[in-house]
Amino acid sequence: MTATTSINLVNSDRLNRSIAQLAEIGKLANGGVSRVAFTPEDLLARQLVQSWMIDAGMTVRIDAAGNIIGTYAGLQEDLGALATGSHIDTVPVAGHFDGVLGVLAGIEVVRVLHENSLRLIHPIEVIVFTDEECSVIGCKAMAGNVIANPEYYRRNDGRAIETCLQQIGGDWVRISTAKRRVGEIAAFVELHVEQGGVLESTGDRIGVVKGIVGQYRFAVTVTGRMNHAGTTPMNMRKDALVAASQIVLAVNKLGNTPGEQVATVGYFAVSPNAVNVVPGKVELKIDLRDLSQTHLDNLVAQMQQQFAEIATATQTEITMTQALHVLPTLAEPKIQSGIAQVCQELELSYSYLPSRAGHDAQEIGRFTDMGMIFVPSFAGLSHSEDEYTSPQQCTEGANVLLQTFLKLDLLYS
Repeated sequence: MTATTSINLVNSDRLNRSIAQLAEIGKLANGGVSRVAFTPEDLLARQLVQSWMIDAGMTVRIDAAGNIIGTYAGLQEDLGALATGSHIDTVPVAGHFDGVLGVLAGIEVVRVLHENSLRLIHPIEVIVFTDEECSVIGCKAMAGNVIANPEYYRRNDGRAIETCLQQIGGDWVRISTAKRRVGEIAAFVELHVEQGGVLESTGDRIGVVKGIVGQYRFAVTVTGRMNHAGTTPMNMRKDALVAASQIVLAVNKLGNTPGEQVATVGYFAVSPNAVNVVPGKVELKIDLRDLSQTHLDNLVAQMQQQFAEIATATQTEITMTQALHVLPTLAEPKIQSGIAQVCQELELSYSYLPSRAGHDAQEIGRFTDMGMIFVPSFAGLSHSEDEYTSPQQCTEGANVLLQTFLKLDLLYS
């Protein structure tokens, strides 16, 4: 039988029971979860999720990057898959929902179809991406953007990526085979907790993601002249800390100019950092994010000009070195429209917003149409044991995902 919009709802109890059950693997005394990629806890969680996929009627394979790919056959196997998913690895101290909701909601969508003996025209893929929280090697491999040097992916504990991938069924030597061909995935939709406080502040129940921001990181060094704090007159100083302080304020001001950008100085080191010495050197790091690459480049140009003016005024030398550049990925407009229509049909309030955190969808969106659905995060908390999204909110997100797939199945046929 073909699925129709008469299938409206996921099984809320089953979905939220799955979330709670997965949170038992790597459970911490404070209620949080620690399930870092390639640890024994991660391996146990991967095994459990694979068993759920099989029980839901999916065939399961693991690609060379260690990505778990569950496939629910469609009526026309020659069509590209409608794909969803996220990750189940965590930061060292995490909550129950980051990444997990996207994977388990995808499995729940397939469970609903399977128990009703329904199939979409397209195959469905539910993907567990490898190591999203650190190297994002899983989604990068699918996009063909893995760095060729395995030393780049060596773990903090010294383990080689070759060994780590082998543990989970991957193969570094064959990692290029994880790259997906154009057309294999017709569209990808990721459900995720917002990890911020926008939806909670607006009162909206669903976020329709406009895209995932691009990001620049810069390392800045301010060089002045170290000197005696008591004997050096104020007008004779080359104070690196004064210049660096002006940089912090300038970056903050850029972040508060019209637009949706955010700008942060999150690292600051003063030398010699002594109370009776005029600082001679300061190192700081800047994080700059926005959905528009053009706007980002304009902001960088403004920073460079302002830093030059600060250097002149303070008689210091300021150097800025690019440490990271990630291109933004825009969500496909017709997927955004489909998600919004579903929200209207389900009578769920929604708003459009960018994702200012990175997600697997950012890389997948580089080779196929991409969309994202956000549900609220309590107090905007994430990467914390206090992360919380209510069972009702998780269910609402999964219902939107289900109905979006039904719409996209016709739209992409």
